[in-house]
Amino acid sequence: MNRFAKQLLPFSSLIFIISLWTFLVPDTFLSFQNISNVITRSSVNGIMAAGMTFVIITSGIDLSVGSMLAMTGMIGSIVMLLLGGGSWAGILTGEFVPMGVGAMLVGTLAGILVGGVCGLFNGLCITRLKLAPFIVTLGSMSIFRGISYIMNDGKPFAISAYTYLDTGKLLGIPVSIWLLAIVMLGCGFMLKYTKFGRYVYAIGSNSATAFHAGIDVKKILVMAYTLMGLLTGLAAMIYSSRSSSAQPSAGLSLELDIVAAVIIGGCSPSGGKGTMTGTLIGTLLISFLRNGLTLLGVSTNLQLVVIGFIIIFAVTADQLAAKTRNN
Repeated sequence: MNRFAKQLLPFSSLIFIISLWTFLVPDTFLSFQNISNVITRSSVNGIMAAGMTFVIITSGIDLSVGSMLAMTGMIGSIVMLLLGGGSWAGILTGEFVPMGVGAMLVGTLAGILVGGVCGLFNGLCITRLKLAPFIVTLGSMSIFRGISYIMNDGKPFAISAYTYLDTGKLLGIPVSIWLLAIVMLGCGFMLKYTKFGRYVYAIGSNSATAFHAGIDVKKILVMAYTLMGLLTGLAAMIYSSRSSSAQPSAGLSLELDIVAAVIIGGCSPSGGKGTMTGTLIGTLLISFLRNGLTLLGVSTNLQLVVIGFIIIFAVTADQLAAKTRNN
């Protein structure tokens, strides 16, 4: 599989999925409302996938993103509830708190910053303790999820007034789509035109060579995981706004969709390869795939099986391409 064909495959797959659902369920799938909902709901996954792109290009992985989304959403929500004048007892029982714009803004920033701290924690554990990313993020996945459940004894925080990131529009386009576009364009620029992006590729291609070339490998890895955390925090606040509540169970198995989107989009699990355009296509492909399966009445459990097979196929294709290049 040559380089051009590999880059074209994700886009061709997306067109195939859209064409398939158009043929099987044309009335419901092709409706403006359905297409709009799919793209809008892709914003959370797309923003997180943008951060995961940096991580996977460095030959790493972050399994904690689903749990991180839940925890950062819970913390951001409780900050805005407290600043909005809610009492601790009232917050725990789900009383309505008429939060002001300032409280919601600070709470949103708090959720994003907490996400950055979580990513920083992962990055430092990986670089300072010299542990595998899989092991560190597997452990932090459990830590973050546990904290989410402890905060309100497994119950959500009600933030009924926090809806702007879901229902708000700017120039007729949902705010979440604007945020997705900004993140994708910003991350794409960083990957292609900054030293940080070039160093990320260099580390993924060969970390030892990157180190001997004078690149501070540990620093770049910490930055990549911190960026992953910041973007997860932003996605968490959009997710919380969408459901008007912060759920401790939010993001269960979400890491599967995020990793799948990035790998399907052309990122190599072995590192050194990937683009933000491919990640966006991979995100839309997973979203449209799930949407079509749901319209066909396929259970979410079976959808997990389908996505699992797609990941295996994508990794197999990457390995075969690598072998072809080496031969």
